[in-house]
Amino acid sequence: MPGYFDPVSIGPLELPNRLFMAPMTRSRAKGGLATELTAEYYAQRASAGLIITEAAQPSTIGQGYIDTPGVHTADQVAAWRATTGAVHARGGRIFLQIMHGGRIGHPHLYPDGARPVAPSPIASGESLFTPEGMLEHPVPRELSAEEIADTVQDFADAARNAVDAGFDGVELHGANGYLIHQFLADGSNRRTDGYGGSPARRMRFALETAAAVTEAVGPERVGFRVSPGNTFNGITESDTAEFYPALARELAPLGLAYLHVMEVGDRAVTKAVRDAWPGALVLNPTAAPSEGGRTVHAGADALREGAADAIAVGSDWLANPDLDARVRAGGPFNEPDAATFYGGDHRGYTDYPRLGD
Repeated sequence: MPGYFDPVSIGPLELPNRLFMAPMTRSRAKGGLATELTAEYYAQRASAGLIITEAAQPSTIGQGYIDTPGVHTADQVAAWRATTGAVHARGGRIFLQIMHGGRIGHPHLYPDGARPVAPSPIASGESLFTPEGMLEHPVPRELSAEEIADTVQDFADAARNAVDAGFDGVELHGANGYLIHQFLADGSNRRTDGYGGSPARRMRFALETAAAVTEAVGPERVGFRVSPGNTFNGITESDTAEFYPALARELAPLGLAYLHVMEVGDRAVTKAVRDAWPGALVLNPTAAPSEGGRTVHAGADALREGAADAIAVGSDWLANPDLDARVRAGGPFNEPDAATFYGGDHRGYTDYPRLGD
């Protein structure tokens, strides 16, 4: 079985290693714009087999948190070019994750004070962090069929913008309780029209979005992320074990570059998805306590088991800009500082030391 430093193909990209950087929200994009620090942060980690960026919203109403970047205005596209240019200058490859927050949003985030939108008017039970305090997510407004079509188009337009900004591709965020996941999960999708009810109808929005994005930029530039059984952001699912392999089979004809599984503990579901998916599978694995909670160790085991073609890790890359070198050397590893994960300046962002510093 392959290891981290065997090459792998993702779409047309021939990648030198299988140690990918997972998407991680950092909330440092004031005004929705990527910055010079953003470019430095990702360029420092250009030795990843593939960087998958923090989530970027495809529309104003798609924003879920403060200070997250967008990819729906000319200024946002222009701002991202510094990041893609910096990563490519160091020989790296980079996909932009596109995420619509859906009900994970708040009127505080939107210039017109609108309510967030979702498949059904069911609140998440969670809250938005602001410097002024926590704000409870309101009951969202249910999207009409016409608005669903407009949202699909927003994703396609955002993908075109990402390619225009220099990204090698995009990842659609269908995980962690955001809009696409809200349509997939029967706990958050109580619709009685063609977008809710049966598993096939709950898949419809995800499949239409993936099809529109592949038509816009080509399937070889598109990944899709899922998190089977994940209860984050108030999600509940009654049919996880059957639903996600079926979703993988429905996505397969699109010829996507990869399917990205964020694992929440059930390797049996991961293996069932793997068996149903004919293309490249990227795994963000659950790290067992016996592995010290370090995802790179769990990922090496998953590659040896044949559970995935590549491994995406988050906080290990966040704290170790030269993670690939540290894995080759067997450590040591910097520990991530959770207090600086979200917001702030260069501290906990671009100042983690490299080996030898």
